[in-house]
Amino acid sequence: MMGRDDILVGIGGDGGISDAGTIYPNVGGYLPLIDQGITTVGDCRYRKAVPLEGGGRLDIDTNWGIRRSFLPQGNRRYIPFQQPTTQQVMIDTISAGPTTVILTGSHTNFAIFLMTYPHLKGNVKHIYTMGGGVRSKNPTGCCPKDVTTACTPQQCGDIGNLFSSYSTNPYAEFNIFGDPFAAYQVFHSGIPITLVPLDATNTIPVNEEFFYAFQQHQSTFEAEYCFKSLKMARDTWSDDQFHASYFMWDSFTSGVAISGMRNDKDCLHGNDFAELEYMNITVITSNEPYGIYDGSNPLFDGHAVPKFGLKKGGVHSGHVQTGIVDSFCIIEGSRKGRCEDGYTKEISGLEAVRVRVATKAKSNVDKNSRLDREFFKSFLEVLTLRDNTGRFDITAQFPFYREVLYKPNFVNKSRGKVTIFDMDMSAGDFVSLIYLLKAPVEEIDLKGIFVSGNGWANAATIDIVYDILHMMGRDDIPVGRGTSTALGTGILGCKYVSAIPQGSGGLLDSDTLYGLARSLPRSPRRYTAENSVEHGAPRNTGNPELRQPLAFEVWQSVKKQLDPSEKITILTNGPLTNLANIVLSDRNASSVIKSVYVVGGHIRDENDSNGNVFTVPSNRYAEFNLFLDPLAAKVVLESTMDITLIPLSSQRKASSFQTLLESLEYAENTPESSFVLHLLSLLHDLQQKHRLYHHMGIFLGELLGAVYLVEGSNMEHSLLLKPISIIADNTTSTDGQVVVNEQSANLVKVLEDFDSDEYYSRVANHLGNMERSAVIGSFTEQRASWSRQPDNLRVR
Repeated sequence: MMGRDDILVGIGGDGGISDAGTIYPNVGGYLPLIDQGITTVGDCRYRKAVPLEGGGRLDIDTNWGIRRSFLPQGNRRYIPFQQPTTQQVMIDTISAGPTTVILTGSHTNFAIFLMTYPHLKGNVKHIYTMGGGVRSKNPTGCCPKDVTTACTPQQCGDIGNLFSSYSTNPYAEFNIFGDPFAAYQVFHSGIPITLVPLDATNTIPVNEEFFYAFQQHQSTFEAEYCFKSLKMARDTWSDDQFHASYFMWDSFTSGVAISGMRNDKDCLHGNDFAELEYMNITVITSNEPYGIYDGSNPLFDGHAVPKFGLKKGGVHSGHVQTGIVDSFCIIEGSRKGRCEDGYTKEISGLEAVRVRVATKAKSNVDKNSRLDREFFKSFLEVLTLRDNTGRFDITAQFPFYREVLYKPNFVNKSRGKVTIFDMDMSAGDFVSLIYLLKAPVEEIDLKGIFVSGNGWANAATIDIVYDILHMMGRDDIPVGRGTSTALGTGILGCKYVSAIPQGSGGLLDSDTLYGLARSLPRSPRRYTAENSVEHGAPRNTGNPELRQPLAFEVWQSVKKQLDPSEKITILTNGPLTNLANIVLSDRNASSVIKSVYVVGGHIRDENDSNGNVFTVPSNRYAEFNLFLDPLAAKVVLESTMDITLIPLSSQRKASSFQTLLESLEYAENTPESSFVLHLLSLLHDLQQKHRLYHHMGIFLGELLGAVYLVEGSNMEHSLLLKPISIIADNTTSTDGQVVVNEQSANLVKVLEDFDSDEYYSRVANHLGNMERSAVIGSFTEQRASWSRQPDNLRVR
């Protein structure tokens, strides 16, 4: 949008850190330094503080849904092993000469760089960082002065802003708390630092005067985009205190940095936007008493020699906060905790670092202006400058851009099984979805889709589901968003999903569909944070009719449409969270469910074969889909519903990349078969070339569920009834395991065997069938249509 395709973007990297503290090349920074090992799988102690849904990761990942509706589509995109890594970009940039670094998140990536390439420190001229709190007092969570009813203050007066964890840590701010040990490395690097902490940002809330002035200053694409984002944040705020609770955190830091760089260049002192003061501070990384080794601190626990050569009994050797709930941090009888992890604390002595600290946002020198901060005036001026302005949004990028919904006409057609597909949006799930969409409606009537955010992809990947439906001409099918946490783990829980790799072969690839998501046509439908009072929101947003439905709401809608003789068939390709929640919330659910096909579970055989949860070696016999929510699996699989289990042993018989790829090569060509061929060829190639992709067969095997649902009666196969139970006892080494239990009263049909040669042939022929083929095959095709005048508008 901004015409800056020359700027390098670094993400990830798959190097690791050994137990001894050796940092291998290209560490990705997915995990805080304290938990970083040789893989991108690890504890989520600090990430637990960030909400997963409303106002949290889902809305940030999609920019409240505005990104897809506004931003143009460029030619650069993530591609596995072609994407520059974070460390590569820093090495190339800082090696080139004097560099200023601006940090507006956790310090992990930059700390790794400083620890790995200390000889390049001299090229870093200055660091500007937003985060921490030194002398700050949180202005939110306070009781109104004129309150007449009982009121319990929450974060009021706290130094930090961890609204999800102030009962254990009232001192930390989110950015520094994201990786306190990394922040310590940055602050103690010897490089000059300007800190823009809560002390300063708390003095520049997005007040009503600025908000309405901004509303009048949207003459550039970038101004319009930024205002839309800010307005959606306001419209979805949880209470009526937005203008007193939402601050100019990162943008103010950018202004302070630009002013600092400009004034340093001109040999001027001070800053145009912030009052500055030097303070002696450090970053707290562990809690006293030091040297206790209580199992909370991976830098010391279990190490004869502390990791990174740290000093025994030193400032890093105390208790490290294990999450937002930590009994060590709780003071009995107090609503405020005692842990200080991530606190940018003012101290004296050898640990103190002299840092330039922004203490307050400067008032506007123009006393007649309705904008009370100098930065507000500059922000609006810069964002609407015609110099270096944005080139276009999506509608201006393409002269004939239009949003069209494709819906099939099923009038006078008989309808088959009413079906709901429940997916966690792995690569195999998208192939399965395409397969289901190719089935005749007389056989499979796909009425709804559930997606879960506690599996192989983050919840924001729901946009790819919409794109697949759009490609296949099925914009009529509703998509319901499920929860992002397993049953019994709380709204911020990540116990089981932390077993999914963060980087290559994991979330990074699933969220981008291995770099192929951008090749799909863009659907007019997308995730959006739009909401309404009718659905429990505090207020209506601008377009409440666009609200993203929840999985339970899609369930209710499908159920409501049933004829008296109809029941629902459900295919699950991920954790059973959504279905378990429905069964637990709707007491009549089982009565309208005809059958459930569950892709998942591993039943031990005579060969004592292992499961596939390769990131948890202690759990030999679990399969990922059940492991990701063991309690949900227990609720569903030990119920009285008619269940067919497609276990790991059967999936493995359908996991030959070579055989399926050969079958697809010889089958008829359709846009969807070409896409599947491209995706599976990529997965196969990655599997052969890199250890991080050794598990790609897991996703290929998941397709078996969709094929069996559609073709089961025509396939040569065998089923066995087995009495099973699920282990869900909150023990990672056994959770999710399937036990054949002769004492169990619940029998489950288990797909034991099938003709695999016939299977591969059926898959290829089905995807190559010209009937029910894609309406629009790719973004390239869509781009071409948006670049020419539609036929019905041309002058004849």
